[in-house]
Amino acid sequence: MPGTLVDVHAEAVGAASPDPAERLADCLRPGTLNFAALPPLALYVHLPWCLRKCPYCDFNSQEIGGDLPEDRYLDALRVDLEAALPFVWGRRVQSVFVGGGTPSLFSPRSIEQLLADVRARLPLVPGCEITLEANPGTFERERFRAFRGAGVTRLSVGVQSFDDEKLRALGRVHDAAQACAAVDEAARSFETFNVDLMYALPGQTAAQLESDLSRALAFEPPHLSIYQLTIEPNTLFARHPPSLPDIDTASRMLDTVIERTAAAGLERYEVSAYARAGHACAHNLNYWQFGDYLGIGAGAHSKLTFAHRVVRQVRFRDPARYLAQAQRGECIAQQHEVSRADLPFEFMLNALRLRDGFAMALFHERTGLPASMVRTALDEAERRGLIECNLQHVRPTVRGFDFLSDLQALFLAGP
Repeated sequence: MPGTLVDVHAEAVGAASPDPAERLADCLRPGTLNFAALPPLALYVHLPWCLRKCPYCDFNSQEIGGDLPEDRYLDALRVDLEAALPFVWGRRVQSVFVGGGTPSLFSPRSIEQLLADVRARLPLVPGCEITLEANPGTFERERFRAFRGAGVTRLSVGVQSFDDEKLRALGRVHDAAQACAAVDEAARSFETFNVDLMYALPGQTAAQLESDLSRALAFEPPHLSIYQLTIEPNTLFARHPPSLPDIDTASRMLDTVIERTAAAGLERYEVSAYARAGHACAHNLNYWQFGDYLGIGAGAHSKLTFAHRVVRQVRFRDPARYLAQAQRGECIAQQHEVSRADLPFEFMLNALRLRDGFAMALFHERTGLPASMVRTALDEAERRGLIECNLQHVRPTVRGFDFLSDLQALFLAGP
């Protein structure tokens, strides 16, 4: 799930010096920004393997082509993290997210070792949220409980649908019965967990969506993420597009999602996320509020703030290449500084996803820029009815949520 936001920058990232010391020096040299304080820091760990690549997936995931190299990959992650420590000295980690791929393919023993390695090298805040993505196709009775014992505090279960026909259309490896069993076990093992669903699936009707929602809500999940299926470039669906519901039908489906989740006591706190009080995903909130995150693992992205600049990094994407680079202690493939002109859009791309919007003071705190940089765009967004805005706070309207891409695009042009 964290890959989704940062992937938009992947093609724009320029080549970086191969010398880690030079990279760090680039981050620390004087610049045009001046941050009084650094944002909260999260850690993302990418485990890239899946049983099978889904036809809609554009994340960095690889089908298992043999035995899973758990121990070798843990060693590589350890090297990667140790090499990254100079970039985050003195900072405490607010949340950890282990994503993929299908992280639940790794054994509870490996996850426990991974978290032990993290704790030995980075200070975690008390009560740190530690999320693991899991798929029903890798589910075994008691396995989720073992992940809890390994130190995971929050599970995110990639159900996508409870309809066998739709699961086959999506190329998922599990069936509805396995999905139900996995969510039931997650509810038994974790105080907080997330169910991932998709809508506007190939051939999906309004009644079928209602059925999916009913089955998901019957488990009383504290958190529900619901995404519209979109056709992404470089996927099997892009080459062989399925027949999807039209725009009007998809819009009515979203209305149904909003109504049903609200009736079940779930608040839509982010454009695709619904939660009970106290169960919003802390890790994702850090993304939306333009916090920092260190990403380790094959293809992982980082966004790190220094005294005078904001920097993005990308690890080597191919798992075999990543493992080889780790042996040399060099896992970063690319690094670039985010320009002043791009910072307003990057901030708004995230913050405007939140139902409650953001305080204007946060814009300056997280970008180092004055509010005047976005005043013209904010005025235009307000004129179009996309936001409610005053001197202290900006909040997307219902219309702004419905036309979020149009709202975010207003900040592309810069000041």
